[in-house]
Amino acid sequence: MPVPSAAKPQRLLRFRPLHGVLLLAALVAPLVLTSLAGGSKAFEHVAQFPIGLLVLMIAMAALCWNLNAARLRLMLNGRAGQLGQRGALGIELAAKCALCATPGGSGGPATLLLLLAQRGFSPSKGTAVFLIDQGCDLLFFLLMLSGLVAMSVFGDAQWPHQGLVQLSLLGLALLAVGVSLMMGYLPKLLRTQRQWLAWIRPSRRRWLVRRLLRCRHALRMTLALPKATLAAMLALTTLHWLLRYSLLYLAVIGIGGHADWLWTFLTQMLAMAASQFSFLPGGAGAAEVGVGSLLLPLMGREQAAAAVLVWRLISYHLYLAAGAPLLLFYSARMLRQR
Repeated sequence: MPVPSAAKPQRLLRFRPLHGVLLLAALVAPLVLTSLAGGSKAFEHVAQFPIGLLVLMIAMAALCWNLNAARLRLMLNGRAGQLGQRGALGIELAAKCALCATPGGSGGPATLLLLLAQRGFSPSKGTAVFLIDQGCDLLFFLLMLSGLVAMSVFGDAQWPHQGLVQLSLLGLALLAVGVSLMMGYLPKLLRTQRQWLAWIRPSRRRWLVRRLLRCRHALRMTLALPKATLAAMLALTTLHWLLRYSLLYLAVIGIGGHADWLWTFLTQMLAMAASQFSFLPGGAGAAEVGVGSLLLPLMGREQAAAAVLVWRLISYHLYLAAGAPLLLFYSARMLRQR
């Protein structure tokens, strides 16, 4: 969970050639992988995708942007001046574009902090807003993971690779429980049990400790919110992710495939977690391969490749296309002010 410093905002205005190369690779990666996996038939499926369903997916993506903008307004609670839905939507799109355009999403939180600072919101308070935002997402996925584990173990869900999925979910659940316990007792562990990190070199150890403490701080700040505010934010978070993770299900339907909605949701959770290990912006490459491989047991290779391509066009490329003009506008305005 990278939390940037807003002390040097000029860093956000620099363009490095390497970033451009990586972004270009991320943009063409879905097309290359689709061509390799499905060939010309995959692109035929994409060309025959129902226009009405495509418009619905775009509308759902736009609704997700507005839900996040409403959540941002709720978190700021009037502390960043008169921020209407349009202004919050502009900040949301610009920050998400920066997140999608940088490796590891490092540009997203930094851009958010800088845009909030332009409205007189101090970097420390902006960092707190970012941490609460991450805490809400983390709470949602912990709850969803718990439900998926219960359904796979005690329910009658019939998923591809049932045994492997159950083991994966149980492993993730145990990991989540272990991390939760560690977060609760983290300060005590760091004071009394220093040897458990002794095998990591000092510089890497400090990096890890900082991020663990920030993650713990995010959860504490989120849970300390007034109950009504926390409930409203969690409701917006839940609706956002349910809509966002329904895009793959609609993409599968549009290319003539058949898959359970819950399976596509689980597919995206696992694949997007794996995409964190990709060095390309937006987790390009890892996300497509992960989702495509989990869809293959349910449909042909050409259909899976086509569904993944449509899904990435809406869930990734559309974010870049919608946010890029706003990011350029805000950057140009800040340069003029400087």
